[in-house]
Amino acid sequence: MARIQAKIIPNAPKSMVVGIDPKGVFRIKVAAPPQRGAANKELLVFLARRLDVKRSDIAIVTGGLSRLKIIEIKGMGLDEVKARLQGV
Repeated sequence: MARIQAKIIPNAPKSMVVGIDPKGVFRIKVAAPPQRGAANKELLVFLARRLDVKRSDIAIVTGGLSRLKIIEIKGMGLDEVKARLQGV
């Protein structure tokens, strides 16, 4: 199980990982507005696709109403998650 911190940028033209800051926080753009949970849902679907895991294996632990979130991914180690998100 891995946990990552992510800063979410809603209303983007398409969902994508922008990068990672010096503190290890991922910057992720999502193609959904921050209304009624749409951005959170798009984030989880995007991450599941990008990490090649089931949607049910990803959860927002903290930050459901904030742009800064802690996300938990089951079945993967932190190094593997970072490598897949960074495109390595």
